[in-house]
Amino acid sequence: MAHFAHVDVNGIVLNVIVADEDYQLISDIPGGQWIQTSYNTLGGEHKQNGTPLRYNYAHIGGHYDKEADAFYPKQPYPSWTLNTTTYLWEAPTPMPTDGKVYLWNEETKEWEVPSSYN
Repeated sequence: MAHFAHVDVNGIVLNVIVADEDYQLISDIPGGQWIQTSYNTLGGEHKQNGTPLRYNYAHIGGHYDKEADAFYPKQPYPSWTLNTTTYLWEAPTPMPTDGKVYLWNEETKEWEVPSSYN
């Protein structure tokens, strides 16, 4: 079994399904297409040491860059930039790695510990 993403003409992922690789996938959207995606691929690396496929697993509402042959998620915040090595979004500053729980505050452009964790 394999995973396939239904991508429209603008590169938006409309659906993701599991099907046999030889299953005939028919698109009902003119110009749309089905593209194989790998559940085990993240940031251009295969989690089980296999061959990575299209940088990341496709998600509904995410994007497919045809030129890069890469899936990537929706932009989480306007200040974040797309890393075109991994096709993952990155905050302007890295999240602290001190073991605490953090949430991104787009207003202040900083990582903050939620008040419920203080």
